[in-house]
Amino acid sequence: MSQTFSRCTGWIVNRPVISISLLAAITSLAITGYKSPLLFDRLFAQEVLEDEEDDFASDSFVPDVDAISLGGADAVLIAECDSFFTPAGSEAMRYVVESLESLPHVSNVMWLDQIPIINIFGLPEPLLPNQSAPLSRFEAARDKAKNHPLVTGQFLSEDGRTMLLLIEFDFLMVRDDRDCDELLQTTATIAAAEFEDVEIGFSVTGRVPFFLTAMDSHEQNRLKYQIIAYAMIVIMSVILFRGFTAVFIVAIAPALGVFWTLGIIRFFEFQDNPFNDVVLPILISLVGFTDGVHLIVQIRRNRAGGMSAFEAAKLGIRQVGLACALTSLTTAIGFGSLSLAHHQFVREFGWSCVIGVTLTFVAVITVIPLACASWLGNRVHIGHDRGLIDTNLNRISGVIDAVLKRAKVLSVIGIVTTIGLILVSVFLLKPDERQANVLPLNSPASRAIAKMDEALGGLEYAYINITWSENVEADSSEILDVIRKIDDSLAAEELIGYPISIRNLLDALPGDGNDEDRMSMLELLPPPLKRAFYVPEERKADVTFRVRDLGIARYGPVFERLESTLEELRDSHREFGFEMSGAPIWRWENLYQIVVDLAASLGAASFVIFVVLSIAYRSLRIGLISIIPNMFPLAVAGAYLVLTGQNLEVVTVCAFTCCLGIAVDDTIHFLTRYREELQQETDEGKAIQKAFTGVGTALIMTTIVLVAGFLTVQWSDTREHRIFASMGAITVSMALFGDLIFLPAILARFNKQNVSTTDSEQSNQD
Repeated sequence: MSQTFSRCTGWIVNRPVISISLLAAITSLAITGYKSPLLFDRLFAQEVLEDEEDDFASDSFVPDVDAISLGGADAVLIAECDSFFTPAGSEAMRYVVESLESLPHVSNVMWLDQIPIINIFGLPEPLLPNQSAPLSRFEAARDKAKNHPLVTGQFLSEDGRTMLLLIEFDFLMVRDDRDCDELLQTTATIAAAEFEDVEIGFSVTGRVPFFLTAMDSHEQNRLKYQIIAYAMIVIMSVILFRGFTAVFIVAIAPALGVFWTLGIIRFFEFQDNPFNDVVLPILISLVGFTDGVHLIVQIRRNRAGGMSAFEAAKLGIRQVGLACALTSLTTAIGFGSLSLAHHQFVREFGWSCVIGVTLTFVAVITVIPLACASWLGNRVHIGHDRGLIDTNLNRISGVIDAVLKRAKVLSVIGIVTTIGLILVSVFLLKPDERQANVLPLNSPASRAIAKMDEALGGLEYAYINITWSENVEADSSEILDVIRKIDDSLAAEELIGYPISIRNLLDALPGDGNDEDRMSMLELLPPPLKRAFYVPEERKADVTFRVRDLGIARYGPVFERLESTLEELRDSHREFGFEMSGAPIWRWENLYQIVVDLAASLGAASFVIFVVLSIAYRSLRIGLISIIPNMFPLAVAGAYLVLTGQNLEVVTVCAFTCCLGIAVDDTIHFLTRYREELQQETDEGKAIQKAFTGVGTALIMTTIVLVAGFLTVQWSDTREHRIFASMGAITVSMALFGDLIFLPAILARFNKQNVSTTDSEQSNQD
């Protein structure tokens, strides 16, 4: 197989014009991705537009009423003050709203003063009196606001100290991202400062500010930590190689791979994926660097042995190229298994990694041999005899001797430890997800979410959607009976914040009566208020409630109890349908998919990698032996998450699968060299020792550099980046440990009887 691969790749050095033409073609495609990424999407976009026009034409008639939307605001301005219900406080807030509405990109500000008044007798009175009103009016207004079903818990906290302003944007007038968060807070602060007797603090959150904060953090980290990581890689490489030429050649390939990848993924519109901002470039560069180091180390040895630059490069591909191809294939399999995930970001990240690994392998296998075969190769071996690892490799090789003497014990320890840690991870690692996890810990948006949780029961809304058949009249008392039962279930849950429905609105109207009497009063409600929770022509009603950002796992039992209540209602009210919806519900329903995705990704990747290695080495035994050193690093990473109190999240699903792709690289290089040494050496122990001597330098060097690269991301202010980096560093470190301790022990213990057959098979192939 090695000879077949050598014949297939010989053209890279023998025909440099073809190689350079291939590089130029891929580079041109990547540049096109940067310049015109939607080149191939225009036809599809036209089809989508036509479909949307058809859908619009078929829309049914809906009364021209703008219903109040609690969860549809683009931004939420949080105002905190002790004196809202005072003459100065009311005047200050009105001036703040007036200043906000004067901004060209603010189309509407929905706040306490604009809430429709539920008053069927006489003229409606505003909830917030004018500045000239007596103090007694303000005290009465405070009580009225507290009793209004749409105020407390929706626009005002129970203690009256926190008020929300729901802001909608005219995005055509937005000139800068800061218009949607910083400018709002600044404008409100300046306006409130005009009133010296009132102290009002402001913070901004909501859908748009949340998104902008997350994207801004990713963008800053993308540039900052790429530069830091690459600088660290270069510094560590120069120290370890003791030669700048070799570092320069190794750096070209992964740099080109990253450039190609970030350009080509734009054709698939994957560039805005948050994992692709920071993690993908570093990950691809580290994977490319790993294979590049193995290749350049071998070429340097060939040059140091007296070969010409051309012959050293050509022989280097033959000696290491197959292992690099296998590592790229298995790494792509590990990343590609993420395509089984249900989470869109995870799927996109998986496909982006597959594209990146493939392109980076092409860069490594072409650029490095071409560069080494050129005039650069004349100096590539300088510093080889002074390499920090090479000069101390004999000392480290003593570890292999000690392992071989205790092969039986260490192999048992490796197998038992791996299985034990896997069981710990499977049974103790619990799935969870929080909104704030994607934000910098101390960002204004993150602090605003915490304020919303404390003061108003959460930022996010969830809904229970109620529908009924044509057999149910629009004013049927059964509708209110069903809603009342749902309301009571929600009110009994401590983690549910301020449920609201037409039941609350009808209860706020004066008078008593049964459900039938109350339903007859629906027409007395202000239409924008009524239609926010009840749409008779569509035969549906909603019950809305707030959810705090405590981690969706804490809401699992709550949502399960609500689902049980809805199931009972389905049995007792056959004409009605019930469904829970909203972002929190979606996360809860898909939470188990995180575990399923992880199991499917790791299971599929592990099985395919096992099959690939068994076929590549023509040995089922070798394929089975490779499982322990490949799974051990992941088992340690899982146990680390358990010990540090972390949960199983989207980022850890990605990290586990990516770490499998990285961890298998060292195993493949070791096994490839081991199989080659078995052709020359009949003694199993000596073959293992020579395999370590052949690849030990590259294994240790890449581990040091990879760990250094991952650790640079530990300074990121985004929690997800730090988790990914820590798992990467742990996995790579433990992969080296497994390949130096457990792999030699298991080979010596379980592959003894295969030595003679291996030699005869290989000689027959040759």
